[in-house]
Amino acid sequence: MNSRERVKLALELKEADRIAIHDSPWGTTIQRWHKEGLPQDKSPTEYFGYEFRGFGGDNSLQLPRQVLEETDEYVIATNSDGAKMKNWKHMTSTPELIGFTIKTKEAWEENKPRMVMNESRVNWESQINSNKKAYQDDYFCTLNFGPGFTKICDMVGPENTLINMMTEPDWVKDMFMTDAQLCADMAEEMMGRGMKFDAGWIFDDLGFRDHSFFPPETYKELLMPAHMLICEPFKSRGIPMILHSCGYTMELIPLIIEAGFDCIQPLEVKAGNDMLKLKKDYGNYIAFMGGIDVRNMSSPNSDDIMKEISTKLPFMKKGGGYIYHSDHSVPDNVSFQQYCRVMELVAEYGKY
Repeated sequence: MNSRERVKLALELKEADRIAIHDSPWGTTIQRWHKEGLPQDKSPTEYFGYEFRGFGGDNSLQLPRQVLEETDEYVIATNSDGAKMKNWKHMTSTPELIGFTIKTKEAWEENKPRMVMNESRVNWESQINSNKKAYQDDYFCTLNFGPGFTKICDMVGPENTLINMMTEPDWVKDMFMTDAQLCADMAEEMMGRGMKFDAGWIFDDLGFRDHSFFPPETYKELLMPAHMLICEPFKSRGIPMILHSCGYTMELIPLIIEAGFDCIQPLEVKAGNDMLKLKKDYGNYIAFMGGIDVRNMSSPNSDDIMKEISTKLPFMKKGGGYIYHSDHSVPDNVSFQQYCRVMELVAEYGKY
């Protein structure tokens, strides 16, 4: 059974030969692994047999980028959405948001005309050729977008976004929907030019520890229509949709299903997500990817990761609907040997 067949069955809530696998090691984690035994000419994707291949385009404002300050340790620069960010050179971390071009509704209206599809949003030759090869090699191909709440937070600032969801909801919804329309138009154009996708994948973080950033009714009113708009080009073709959301998502799952998503990922344990409960409550309606606690991967006690996988995978894989992934991404405190053990356990407990 190949990767495409295996992942498709999982998303259809059916059993395959084994559970499908995917993961997201940090860049610094990969550097460490190359020093500890991962062959220099191999990526983790190749070495461990990850089954997804992702493609995408640019849904930014396409403002000019500018480096404002650079040292041996960090770079401060404006990005294509006009946000000033500080990125560290020698460690993997979320960029520090320092300032924003889009601070007001007026600034948004001035720049909104930039948010339309154009030829420069996709590296056509590279994307088409890579997609063709991945599809021919039977990998599960996804079209990935980073839209919605996360995108607008990065563009106008998290506090500004959350405050204006309460005080200026029409403005925030307009930003969500304008961005969603651009993503939908990009998807239509990419598929129209012959690119083949087995799923769409939205990356939009909706929660922090033990709570979502906003209540379900706010999601339903302001953000869910944008998610549904991005889903439409895929769902109209019978193509499933995956939602990545860091943080706590338990209370949003019914609406995530209603919005049209077929899989939720990565189910962060430390944020309070209970994957086993979700499987019990919603396993007939949605597939799950993730939920394996990276803290147990890095534990000096090897029994911790054994218990993590041996207690979760047998239950999660039953009846299909589960894809292995860490519960966020694999940090650089996980050694190559520890991760190899993770993969051994996934192979052992992931068989049908």
